[in-house]
Amino acid sequence: MKPRVGQSLTSTVDSTSVIVVRWPDQDLELTCGGVAMVKKGEPGEGSATADPAQMDGTLLGKRYAAEGLGVELLCTKPGPGTLAIAGTPLPQKEARALPASD
Repeated sequence: MKPRVGQSLTSTVDSTSVIVVRWPDQDLELTCGGVAMVKKGEPGEGSATADPAQMDGTLLGKRYAAEGLGVELLCTKPGPGTLAIAGTPLPQKEARALPASD
């Protein structure tokens, strides 16, 4: 599955949901808790078993990104599963410092 920008995806192992902010032209495997994510509303939501090693959690409103791949996701519903691309966990994107307004 190749997600599109703006598409909502959900985990099949927990309550995690994300919106795709950036996605490259290539087809990458996005997982949560070690299991592939699906389009919101597709069958299979909440039906899979998670990999215990991939359960570090996601936080509401935080962005997760792999800058080298051109992937960025926004968490719209938190859960205990870890977001990953091809088994590599996506780090939480750091907030940029805004300029001071003196």
